[in-house]
Amino acid sequence: MNTGNKGKLFIVGIGPGGDEHITYRARKVIESSDTIAGYNKYIELIGDLVKNKEVISTPMTREIERCRSAINEALKGKTVSLVCSGDPGIYAMAGLVFEILKDGYPEDTDRIEVSVIPGVPALSAAASLLGAPLMHDFVSISLSDRLTPWEIIEKRLHSAAEADFVIVLYNPRSRTRVEHLKKAIEIINRYRKPPTPVGIVRAATRENEEVIVTTLSDVHYESVDMETILIIGNSETFMWNGFIVTPRGYNKKYDLLRQ
Repeated sequence: MNTGNKGKLFIVGIGPGGDEHITYRARKVIESSDTIAGYNKYIELIGDLVKNKEVISTPMTREIERCRSAINEALKGKTVSLVCSGDPGIYAMAGLVFEILKDGYPEDTDRIEVSVIPGVPALSAAASLLGAPLMHDFVSISLSDRLTPWEIIEKRLHSAAEADFVIVLYNPRSRTRVEHLKKAIEIINRYRKPPTPVGIVRAATRENEEVIVTTLSDVHYESVDMETILIIGNSETFMWNGFIVTPRGYNKKYDLLRQ
């Protein structure tokens, strides 16, 4: 246990799920912590690292409770790791922790040290399985309207598609949001040709990993759930030998033929 006056709160990215993708620093921070807090499934993914530690786990949609519990434990002088999948600053807990500290603990923030420990984001894990779809400019858009109005999500989809960005879709489909992905694809279809390459990656690096390479006109909606990321190519993205590749522009400036 931390014996100093200040507690420590680490917001730790554990990567996409596979044990081999947890960074060395993230592993060491978790091992050095007194308390581990996180979503139930993420705690299970790092089960070997949390043995003999105090564990605070909560189900989905209990993010605020989870963050407050981690903060309160750190305020007791403990070293706490709040674990997140992927990177903690990408659709995860880092921002929420800072918001809660700013609004709810204005008199206490000097009593704890807060550090963000980066992790391999899900979009990077998915892209690696597809080849090189993110080699040029891209945007990431979550289709969950739990915290963002759907009208704003639609506006972002139009803007990203019109600007010819490669588009990464997070949270594409759930049991209660079965039509959002179809609506998103319909919007993107207005700006992209039907053969545009699309990569569908479910549970990247985990035991139930699935990878589908398809086109914008043939998206497999039933293969998509909340563990899935879609990567939709831009106007120059191509398929080669089962991979999806987005050129960065070398082919326009240099001769790529074998010498």
